[in-house]
Amino acid sequence: MKIKVLIADDHGIVREGLRSLLGKQPEMEIIGEADDGRKALELVRELEPDVVIMDISMPNLNGIDATRHIVRENPKVKVIALSMHSSSMFVTDMIKAGATGYILKDCLFEELAEAIKTVNDGGVYLSPDVVSLVVGDYMNRLSGAGGLPLESLSEREREVLQLIGEGKNTKQIAQILHVSTKAIEANRRKIMEKLHSHSVADLVRWAILGGLTTLEINQLE
Repeated sequence: MKIKVLIADDHGIVREGLRSLLGKQPEMEIIGEADDGRKALELVRELEPDVVIMDISMPNLNGIDATRHIVRENPKVKVIALSMHSSSMFVTDMIKAGATGYILKDCLFEELAEAIKTVNDGGVYLSPDVVSLVVGDYMNRLSGAGGLPLESLSEREREVLQLIGEGKNTKQIAQILHVSTKAIEANRRKIMEKLHSHSVADLVRWAILGGLTTLEINQLE
């Protein structure tokens, strides 16, 4: 039986390249593509892939929080982060979210194919460079290094912060998350309190710094 793969990346050329390369693997089948985290969630529910190749910096819902939703809803789905981000912050957050693989976008295709087979068989695959980051982060935590400020945010607060970082206003965020504007205003006040921020500009900077959005996405809004 072929491994059913879903690709989630906001860059069309990346999705096209992955689809072309993976489509040539006799043991794999590309069953869908998503250009943002929320679309990825919808397709996972609809198509039930075996493996999701997940970018981290995507609009509407980032890959970290999308992974958290996916793994919670269906633990059988395996998620591999394929990202340009090589800092321990992103690696650690993806692993905490439930990803069982993390490789960098400058890797060779053979490494991605091997990662897909490994996680589909129940294993964990981390690029060699990523392994050193994980070990270093773990040693820092053992030595008493403090946590990241964004770790204090709830899942909903992270979602709201990302959408603020993408330039969405209160009404737009409320529509996207299907809640009232008052609920979003309360979320924003709580976020500002936790991050010791005093303006929306501060929140945008936190969203970018924490990898919830990028300068590129923010400038497109």
